[in-house]
Amino acid sequence: MGVSTVPRQLVAAGSTPRQLLATAAIASAAASSEEEPDSCVSSGRHCSYNKQVLKVFPYPLTCTALQFGVGSTIAICMWLFGLHNPPAELDTETLKNVSPLAAVHTLGNALTNVSLGSVAVSFTHTIKAMEPFFSVALSALFLGDKPSLPVLLTLLPIVGGVGLASVSEVTFNWKGFLSAMGSNITFQSRNVLSKKFMTKGKGGLDNINLFNVITMLSFLILTPIAILVEGFRFSPQSFQALGITDPKAVLLKALLAGVCFHAYQQVSYMILQRVSPVTHSIGNCVKRVVVIVASVFVFQNPVTRQNAAGTALALAGVFLYSQVKRLSGKKAAKAA
Repeated sequence: MGVSTVPRQLVAAGSTPRQLLATAAIASAAASSEEEPDSCVSSGRHCSYNKQVLKVFPYPLTCTALQFGVGSTIAICMWLFGLHNPPAELDTETLKNVSPLAAVHTLGNALTNVSLGSVAVSFTHTIKAMEPFFSVALSALFLGDKPSLPVLLTLLPIVGGVGLASVSEVTFNWKGFLSAMGSNITFQSRNVLSKKFMTKGKGGLDNINLFNVITMLSFLILTPIAILVEGFRFSPQSFQALGITDPKAVLLKALLAGVCFHAYQQVSYMILQRVSPVTHSIGNCVKRVVVIVASVFVFQNPVTRQNAAGTALALAGVFLYSQVKRLSGKKAAKAA
C-alpha cells in the first residue's frame, strides 16, 4: 500500500457540510487578517504529508523524531554554510536553561502527531483551536493576568464549538482527543517560556538559534524514547509487514513533512519574537482555519452538519477573541 497523492484543486462550492465549513472558515480567516501566511502554507503542507505518512506508518514518535532529525540537519547546514551566524555562546548554562523548552516542545509535537495518527486532521486542529482558552488559563494561573469579561465571553463559543464538533466527529477517539488537548497545554507553556528567553538581552538567543538549539535537543530527547517505545527497524521486512510496497515514497513524504515542519515552526518562532504569546496564539488559530479547510478536501473526511456547525462556532469564537484582544491592546496603548 503506497501513499495517496494530494488533489491539486478544491471541490467547487456547494451546500454540503464540507462546503459550509469551508465558507465559515475562510470568512473567519479573512476577518482576522494579517496573521502569518507563510506559516499557514508550511503548516498545511506539513499536516498533509504527515497524515499521509501516519496512515501507512503508524509510529508517531518515530515520525516526530525523524522530523526533529531533519530540522537539526537544516540547522547545522545553516551554520556551516553561513546562512545564519551560530550562537556566540552556547555553554552548559545556556543548554540547561533551554532544556525545559526542548522538553515541552518535544512533548507538544509528539502529542500532535499521536493525535494526527488517531483522528482526522481537521478534528485535531479543531481541538487545537482552543489555544486561546489555554493561553488565558495559563496566563491567569502562572502570570497573574486576570482576563476581562469580554475575553471570557469569547471563550464560550470556542469551548462550545469544540464540544459540538467532538460529539459528532466520525473519527473521534479519546486517544486523539486527549493528545490534541495535551499539545495545547505544552505549546502554550513553550510559547510563554520562549518569549521570556528571547527577551533576556545579551544572554538570550535570537529566534532562529533558539529554535535550532531546541530542535537539536528535542531530537536527542525523543530518539531513544521512540526506539524504546516503538522500536521500529528501518528494513525491507519491517515495511513489508506494514503492507508498504514502496518504502522510498513513504520516506520521501516523511522527509518533506520534516522540511515543512521545520519551516513553519521557524516562521512561528520569528513571529513570536515580535509579538506577545497571546497575539501569537491568535495567529495560530487563523493558521488552523487554513489547515482545517484544506484537510477536509484533501482527505475527503466525512463532515456532518453538526460537525461543521461546531467547527464554524469555534472559529467564530476565535475571531471574536482576536477582535477583543486587538481592541484591548489599542486601549492600553492609548492609555500609555
